[in-house]
Amino acid sequence: MKKRTGAQILVDQLVIQGTDRIFTVPGESFLSVLDALHDCRTIQTVATRQDGSAAFMAEADGKMTGQPGIAFVTRGPGATNASIGVHTAMQDSTPMILFIGDVSRDDRDREGFQEVDFTAMFTPLAKWAARIDNAARIPEYIARAFDTTSSGRPGPVVLALPEDMLRDEVEALDRPRVIAPAQPLCPDAMTTLTDMLRDATDPIAIIGGAGWSAKSKYYFAQYAERIGLPVAVAFRRQDNFPNESPVYAGNLGYGPNPKLTQRIKDADLVLAVGARLGEATTDGYTLITPDHPDQILVHVHPDPDELNHVYRIDLPICAEMDEFAEQVALWDDNLLPFDAGKAAHQDYLEWSTPQPTAARLDLGPCVAAMQEQLPADTIICNGAGNFSGWWHRYWTYGGFPSQLAPTSGAMGYGVPASVAAALRFPDRMSVVIAGDGDFMMNGQELATAVQYDANLLVLVIDNGSFGTIRLHQEREYPARLSATALKNPDFAKLAEAYGGWSATVESTDEFAPALTEAMQRKGLRLLHLKTDVEFLTAAGATVSKLRDRAN
Repeated sequence: MKKRTGAQILVDQLVIQGTDRIFTVPGESFLSVLDALHDCRTIQTVATRQDGSAAFMAEADGKMTGQPGIAFVTRGPGATNASIGVHTAMQDSTPMILFIGDVSRDDRDREGFQEVDFTAMFTPLAKWAARIDNAARIPEYIARAFDTTSSGRPGPVVLALPEDMLRDEVEALDRPRVIAPAQPLCPDAMTTLTDMLRDATDPIAIIGGAGWSAKSKYYFAQYAERIGLPVAVAFRRQDNFPNESPVYAGNLGYGPNPKLTQRIKDADLVLAVGARLGEATTDGYTLITPDHPDQILVHVHPDPDELNHVYRIDLPICAEMDEFAEQVALWDDNLLPFDAGKAAHQDYLEWSTPQPTAARLDLGPCVAAMQEQLPADTIICNGAGNFSGWWHRYWTYGGFPSQLAPTSGAMGYGVPASVAAALRFPDRMSVVIAGDGDFMMNGQELATAVQYDANLLVLVIDNGSFGTIRLHQEREYPARLSATALKNPDFAKLAEAYGGWSATVESTDEFAPALTEAMQRKGLRLLHLKTDVEFLTAAGATVSKLRDRAN
């Protein structure tokens, strides 16, 4: 072994573990790492405009590839900005590693410049948070980080890097590439599940979440279609199951199909595969209650700690999603097909067909126009807000991955995620759906998109309001607006200032031609959609209806 700097050892470990891209805002606390990356030909370094965006991009990259997304930020403000991405990765069960340049070891605990105790700060937010004080142990820490972030329920890891440690020259033995251990499926569990389904009259599956992949999507669809099992997807996991499948029942979350929620309430057996059954998916733990009387709950999850964590589980099955899906698809169960799958899909088709409204710019037909013009495997990226409900309801998600949306409810996610998607899949269409308030949180990453020749389409849904909070305000305190109105820039001109093409759309009839023109171009394209705040949700809630109800 020859001596290397801690920074060089770190970069060498990232190469061994298969990292091909990192996202960063450069900082003086890890200059030595940036220098080591200068000569690395296998890792692309993407400089973003804000640390939170770097973390969002890493989270989106991990979500798309199933491999840890990597971000580097500096101490203090850099790390606190990036914490939003760590929280998103935790709630979304996404493999991700955040590296933080830190103060020198001799200066620790003096409240030095930008000093924070990162282990204390990130332990509640991450699967594991630690500080590397010995450069010779970097291979050990990196191997453990890659294993921790990917094993069981995936999630974020945070490692602090003292800047003097990164400059130390030491001998270190490289660790080989980590392969996360697979959790095999117990045959006895499959036999019991089959017996339960044989006794059920109205079963339904809720799928999506930790460890889901194109393989598990394919095999579970084969299984569900063979036995006629209705399949609903958890909140913002719509690409986890073929939307065109004859047993696809639609998505849960905010504003779901009432017929779907009733079907779940009436089910005598719920098969949850990969989903945590969190608050959004279960409408505040009411759609399926933690004790679910008169209802059997089978929960399949790759992490034993998740099973029986919130819900009383009648049959817990600890297994990887790929393993479980393939086994059930090949299992000789001799089950008679259920009729409910076909009926549930018909309900979905009726619910997902846009109906005209009185809005001058009606988003339902806009989604339909997009579906006609854009490729089936288009990747839809959005942050948080009521605006996303039109795409959750009406868009058909094809391919995998094709939905990047935070289940954590983080605003500002769509633009960074779309940049990550455009870089990861340059031959596919990447689309941002962003509300005006949502866009303003990380819209500066359009500069990153242009710098790295990202090919993406941005739709800014501008109603001059924090629409989701306006909805709650009108429900609870009608006509008493406070802090929800927005004075916005001209988003079309803003896109042009970043070097992109843009158009402004103010009516439904203007949308399809503007989209056609956008699709004939490359690079950054932005459509500024000026909508009416009267129309608050895709489910039909309006300001007038809410105020009439209050009166």
